[in-house]
Amino acid sequence: MLTARSWACLQRCQLWRTLRCQSTVSSPASTISPALLGRARAIAAEHAELSKQLNTEYDTRIAKKAGTIFATATALNDWESATKSLPELQQLIRDPSTDSELRSLAAEELQTTSEKLSSLSIDLQNSLIPEHPFAQMQCLIELRPGAGGDEAGIFAGNLLQMYQSYCRRHGLRVNILKFDATKTLGLEPSIQEAVLEIENPGAYDMLRCEAGVHRVQRVPATEMKGRTHTSAVSVLVLPNFPNQGGDELEESKFEDPSNDYYVDPTDVKTDVMRARGAGGQHVNTTDSAVRLTHLPTNTVVAMQDSRSQQKNRAKAWQILRAKLAQARRDAREEELAQIRLSVVGVARMGRGDKVRTYNWSHQRVTDHRSGITVHHLDEVLEGGESLDKVMASVKEWLKIQDLELLVAREEAARTKADG
Repeated sequence: MLTARSWACLQRCQLWRTLRCQSTVSSPASTISPALLGRARAIAAEHAELSKQLNTEYDTRIAKKAGTIFATATALNDWESATKSLPELQQLIRDPSTDSELRSLAAEELQTTSEKLSSLSIDLQNSLIPEHPFAQMQCLIELRPGAGGDEAGIFAGNLLQMYQSYCRRHGLRVNILKFDATKTLGLEPSIQEAVLEIENPGAYDMLRCEAGVHRVQRVPATEMKGRTHTSAVSVLVLPNFPNQGGDELEESKFEDPSNDYYVDPTDVKTDVMRARGAGGQHVNTTDSAVRLTHLPTNTVVAMQDSRSQQKNRAKAWQILRAKLAQARRDAREEELAQIRLSVVGVARMGRGDKVRTYNWSHQRVTDHRSGITVHHLDEVLEGGESLDKVMASVKEWLKIQDLELLVAREEAARTKADG
């Protein structure tokens, strides 16, 4: 029987082989962790019970619940049917009384079923992964340069253009919510902070794989001796909470203290000031800039992009809500990661870790989570198909992390029940 640790190791090895071989066909092991299989069977039993209740009397709440677990119940049924047919086919092939034609057909069916079982295993395991609570939301992408001075700010501009191009190619509505940059002599602007808003539902799920520290290795335009420098940019992907616009559901979320979206106005200090920096006539003449400080966490958001104080205030609140909601979600994930670490031995890579390196001299992009490397740097920075390939590999990596977490939680619950 597979333990949680050996199953997790097997899954990571399968992903490594798939990505290293640059295969287009995923082929994880058809063996499923006993913990996941137990969870799937419990869900299937619950679905059967809900179906009986609906046959007696229809209830919208019960129907909705049954619909959310239908995929797992169906996937388990298909997987078990394929699993049960394997020994029957093997016995038919080994039986000396089986005629040659029937044995040949059984051998073909055995190969087909074995290949099908691998796909069914993927479907079953994926059906067990709970949807991220922010998956269907719009999102914000915040870019902040780290070590590297002006070069880091210039690279932040490259990433900003990359994400804009990616969004346009995928038909996503994108606009710049905040853009703070300084001019560099004869060079591209050096970004201090930039925030992109992607307005399509589900954008968070598409782009959450980009969160983390992106590192660049290249010779800066200001380097006179041709030495390669290393700079970094922090990319933060946040759930976006647009203006309520009369949406009663969203308003209830904002007012519920138990919800991630809630921010107590009494915990927020608001400062208004005159806008600073180069700009139009309103700069240094009107109190249009707004700074919000969430006192319990010392989270600060400043906004001065608009001439209107009201618009700056609304944008600042939008970003503050996003940051606090993401921080609360991250805190819960960290607690769960500690559970997984004790059971599986692998911790989640956080936003502060280096996730990707862009190497100019070798025209190479390497993602350090999935391990994938592509040699089409220009196409990646243009938001093209090579970026799609890198992001797809990270999403597969994230699925394995989620499955490991599920196994860890099931093992921990079983140990607690036995103890």
